[in-house]
Amino acid sequence: MKYDVVVVGAGPAGSIASRYAALNGASVLLIEEHQSIGSPVGCTGLLSTRAVSECDLEPSDDFVLNNVKGAFIYSTDGTSLQIDGGHTKAYVVSRKIFDRKLAQTAVESGVDILLRTKAVGIENSSSIQKLHVLKEGVEQTIKAHVVIGADGIRSNISRMVGLGNVKKFISGIQVDGVYESRNSEFVELFPGSYAPGFFAWTVPLSENVSRIGLGTTEPDAVQYLNRLIKSNPEISERYQGSIMDFVVGAIPLGTLDKTFTDGVIVVGDAAGQVKPTSGGGIYPGAVCAKIAGEVAAKSALKADPSKNSLVEYEKRWKSNIEKELDTGMKIHEFITNLKDEQLNDLLHSMNNPKILDTITKYGDMDHPSILVKKMMHPSNSKPVLKICWSLAKTVI
Repeated sequence: MKYDVVVVGAGPAGSIASRYAALNGASVLLIEEHQSIGSPVGCTGLLSTRAVSECDLEPSDDFVLNNVKGAFIYSTDGTSLQIDGGHTKAYVVSRKIFDRKLAQTAVESGVDILLRTKAVGIENSSSIQKLHVLKEGVEQTIKAHVVIGADGIRSNISRMVGLGNVKKFISGIQVDGVYESRNSEFVELFPGSYAPGFFAWTVPLSENVSRIGLGTTEPDAVQYLNRLIKSNPEISERYQGSIMDFVVGAIPLGTLDKTFTDGVIVVGDAAGQVKPTSGGGIYPGAVCAKIAGEVAAKSALKADPSKNSLVEYEKRWKSNIEKELDTGMKIHEFITNLKDEQLNDLLHSMNNPKILDTITKYGDMDHPSILVKKMMHPSNSKPVLKICWSLAKTVI
């Protein structure tokens, strides 16, 4: 087999990259090691409206399970802060159906797909790449001008060509269970010691069913989830004990130093293109995947897959979102280093109409730096200003 571009990994980033390579005139093969697209799931399924739009999809009942317009943020002393966006800010989606929808759009654009096909080796060069795969247990070699690695946080492609893997990550774990939501249009967030290094959440699928989970940089995420369910007063009171689904995964923290080499581009979770503030990878992954597909096609069609040609990919994605990802990392590090008492004081200070209005107006899941700058207005309360100015020193 020979193609202009081969994409490894049929998650959102892989499907979008393959589609954009095809739209730019390349012959494209998309391979996936699992027997079906969208499984196993490793995500909360909470996507900003911008993320869905960036994937070139219209929200529809076939993959959207619920609309979300706000959040309740809980301090460890039980105080809650209500952030009401006023209208739909995010969708709770079925990732299985969402991922398959993206793969379908790739196929409709001319992409070939092979399932149960695992990349096990690659000979990359500035001319033709030889990708060695196991297809249903049988060894095969696929030739291409450019290979795009969209094979997740433990990317084989990235490792095999010497780009390495993301070194830091958050362990994520969640269950779907019967849970009485305060408001089915609001998620609940629990920063602090219940989930060291990140935060815990409930994401409503309906009034009576929610996804309950957390991310942590500490080992044994299961232990922290059990503690959250049993000892958090909000969750323990409203959780009914049933488990209908169980998901584990890893969220990369920080991007790779380099995301291209001769004949190879790395994109999405494999490149660490994930928002450190929320762990969301769909929006930044989609932005970068479009660039990856376009650059790969252009380089393949002129028969120049050298790193001198593919460097355009890294220049463009960094120009587009690197600053926001770097800012998000600084916000993440600042917030997760606050002690429970400091977080409690911050949330208490923010609980006034003026500040809540600012958050509603400028809060953005995909661009958190906008809100940080707006929160530094001199008219805000001293505790909020103190925190925001301390944060600003690390961000700006």
